[in-house]
Amino acid sequence: MEPNCISLMLLLTVLGALVSGLETASGIPGTPGVHGVPGMAGKDGRDGPKGAKGDPGPHVSAGGLQESGVKGDPGIKGPIGKRGRRGPSGNKGDPGIIGIIGEKGKSGDYKSTLKSAFSAKKLVFEYPPRDTPIKFTKILSNDQNHYDISTGKFTCHISGYYYFVYHATSDNNLCVNMNKNGETITSFCSHGEFVQVSSGGLVLHLQVGDKVWLEATVYNALMGKENHDSVFSGFLLFPD
Repeated sequence: MEPNCISLMLLLTVLGALVSGLETASGIPGTPGVHGVPGMAGKDGRDGPKGAKGDPGPHVSAGGLQESGVKGDPGIKGPIGKRGRRGPSGNKGDPGIIGIIGEKGKSGDYKSTLKSAFSAKKLVFEYPPRDTPIKFTKILSNDQNHYDISTGKFTCHISGYYYFVYHATSDNNLCVNMNKNGETITSFCSHGEFVQVSSGGLVLHLQVGDKVWLEATVYNALMGKENHDSVFSGFLLFPD
């Protein structure tokens, strides 16, 4: 036999004998012993490698106290507050669209307005006496009876502004004065030995009771006949 084979056989024989001896020598297990005193804490170990970057943290409100939640529903409308101060005026806007024409208004009550008017003409052919009120005795209009044919004078019943005018036919020289309360206000003259028509008018402010009339001067060729009329008129322009 080779030397290696002999050595292996001897080793196996020895190991078998040892195993057999151990089996024979083992007894009942003994009671576990008491724990020993803990040893002293060891020194801190070395820092480990840097870890990976973590996930983003939750959102925090501006105060840093709590996390913002989901937006809630609108609350109940509160009471109207006090009126604030008036703001500055804004710029002028563009003109608006022209509206439609409104309905025609109701007619006014013309009867409620103040009125005074007259018109009368001379009927007689004779020349009027000088410096005497000329009487125009044929009434053309005198609803308010403010002109008196018996005196030839107009009497004011409504204070205000009046317009007076005359148209005179003459066949010779004629001068006509318009008087107010005995004072000559205007004088109109026409000269010529032929038939002609002259006229004059003015606006006067009258008070209640004032009187207005016409007078002829030494030139008094005032006519009054068919187709040769002489007329005196007046009316209220507007009351005070």
